[in-house]
Amino acid sequence: MATGRRGIARAVLIVAAALFIALQFVRPAISHPPVTADLSAPPEIKSILRTACYDCHSNDTHLAWFDEIVPAYWLAASDVKAARQHLNFSEIGMLPAAQQKGLLYEAVNQIRFHAMPLPAYARLHPSAVLAPAQVKAIEDYLRAAPESDAASAKLPPPSETRTVLAAGAHSAAAAPNGIPFPEGYQHWKWISTTDRFDNQSIRAALGNPIAVQAARNHRGWPDGAMLAKVAWVAQPRADGRIEAGSFWQVQNSGSGLSFAA
Repeated sequence: MATGRRGIARAVLIVAAALFIALQFVRPAISHPPVTADLSAPPEIKSILRTACYDCHSNDTHLAWFDEIVPAYWLAASDVKAARQHLNFSEIGMLPAAQQKGLLYEAVNQIRFHAMPLPAYARLHPSAVLAPAQVKAIEDYLRAAPESDAASAKLPPPSETRTVLAAGAHSAAAAPNGIPFPEGYQHWKWISTTDRFDNQSIRAALGNPIAVQAARNHRGWPDGAMLAKVAWVAQPRADGRIEAGSFWQVQNSGSGLSFAA
């Protein structure tokens, strides 16, 4: 009887090992396109981002040896694909300067809130976790934007504030380019929050159901996705934290489009 059980156990192990080996050949490709427009930043900033972020958020992906083993490889391939769609440092240089800054502000906020790197990824890839001094270095870099960018990012004087949505209103006036805000956008669900520490504002991104589902799946913005970003003047608290103060403006983005933070 014992001999029979050992035989069954041995057969199960052989089948399991054969299946494990076979699965190693089921490998969705991780492409390595050429770098077309890498981020233009000081060497110390590039070094921080390259060490912590480029393995997922660039075309220059390098996997750890344990990430090469299926099923870990499947998760790595999926994460790299989603990460590149959201932020790709190998192509970010093609975007307008304001949009580049917006993506970097969002990245800093994701790091601040410990949303990035993903907890499971961080446990196995400690080099992806930025130290407070490194986060501060990126923040200082963003604050030290060229004068033209910094000037355009500052909040206007109270008399010139672009108030497109009065408190309690149910609709917003058309933007200067004539594109109206969709009805009911105030009831869209929250997607993310951004602290623009360079111009002392706080912004919350809202999305319609299609955009919310796309954000959850990390698969880019499909047709029909619509976003609105509501901005308030940042109000410092006595305990050092920041909360939303007076309303500033609303920004709109239609299907498949992105906007600066």
